[in-house]
Amino acid sequence: MKANLEDIAKAAGVSKMTVSRVLRGGTGFSDDTRDRVVKVAERLGYVPNKLAAAFGSYQASTLVGMCVPRLTSGLFAHVLDGVDRALSRLGYQLMIGANNHSTEEEEAWVRQIASWRPAGLILSGRNHTPATVDLLRQVAAPVVEIWELTTSPIDMSVGFSHYDCGAEMGQFLLRRGRRRAGYVGALARADVMGQARLEGFKAVLAQAGHPLVDQEVLMDMPGFYAGYYGLETLLARGSDPDVVYFHNDEMAVGGLAYAQAKAIRVPEDLGIAGWGGMEAASILPKRLTTTVVPTTAIGKAAAEALVARLKGEPGQEVTVVPTRLVPGETG
Repeated sequence: MKANLEDIAKAAGVSKMTVSRVLRGGTGFSDDTRDRVVKVAERLGYVPNKLAAAFGSYQASTLVGMCVPRLTSGLFAHVLDGVDRALSRLGYQLMIGANNHSTEEEEAWVRQIASWRPAGLILSGRNHTPATVDLLRQVAAPVVEIWELTTSPIDMSVGFSHYDCGAEMGQFLLRRGRRRAGYVGALARADVMGQARLEGFKAVLAQAGHPLVDQEVLMDMPGFYAGYYGLETLLARGSDPDVVYFHNDEMAVGGLAYAQAKAIRVPEDLGIAGWGGMEAASILPKRLTTTVVPTTAIGKAAAEALVARLKGEPGQEVTVVPTRLVPGETG
């Protein structure tokens, strides 16, 4: 049940008009009254309705908010395209934000977008602050969590298992005869989905009796240069891996560039594998060993699931969109 001005007025012991003036930044009341009203509003989880403030009356929203890790991510650009195309076809508009792999930044974004009374929200990942979860329940709009599949979503989930992606790559590289695998990643533990891939990868290797020999996880954002100097740092330690699994394809391509610069033959001297399915990875002189993520399909499925819920149509709570391992020529 969402709190309204009357609820705040009753709890604070003031008039509804006073509450309205306080929340609009008006004057004509004491500091004590202002503080009391603000504290009550926060305690009740009140979210101001910017549409009502702008137009004077409530209108059925066609706005859908979507929060992604980074606006510069090539993979999420395709997800956004899938969402936007599907929503436009169904009569809805998309508002985009980024959380920079921070649950606190996601919470701030949700708080801001909630004030516009969106028709629904699409969030990346399944990890949120308790305050975000509480706020989503107060907003009472459909929510789709994408990218990292969860069997117990806030509302709906569309995606795949990152742990399984890492495990599948580990099994594949073992079948290719690799026995001394290393890992180069980024964002440390800020990217829980990348961490899940690493955990799946490590688990399979350990079960086979060939545990990960070394890893270099940078604090930097994943990218070509991070992959280049990440591999340089890893190899400088002398752990002598026969294959390196990278956080994503961009980093893997950076690793390939380093290998070429140092006359390291791929895959003869060192195998390299990525994740994500970056378009350029398929047209390299040697096709990259990677996992392709159906980004556009995930976006389309998320948008359609959300709109179906808005229309009261039956739908799945959890939608699995499978990934595909590409053997390539570098692993």
